[in-house]
Amino acid sequence: MMSMQLIVDLGRTTLETALIVGAPLLILVMLLSLLINIVQVLTSLQDITLSTVPRLAVVGIASLLLMPWMLRRLAVFTLQLFSDFRPLLH
Repeated sequence: MMSMQLIVDLGRTTLETALIVGAPLLILVMLLSLLINIVQVLTSLQDITLSTVPRLAVVGIASLLLMPWMLRRLAVFTLQLFSDFRPLLH
């Protein structure tokens, strides 16, 4: 049976990895949304496509550019998880 500390450490490490991998995309979208909202307020253009399309484009481009880094990070996490699997079996 797994100890409570081992479960907490595994959960913490998993959440940290998920936040680190997802943070660059979230930060880019947040900054772009702020910029788009400022432009919409200044120009009084409230069309939904003016805010949605650039966000989707930025997420798509950033995902493609950051994919190697994200996959390396997830691979390191997975290898660390499975490299010492013995404590998880008890």
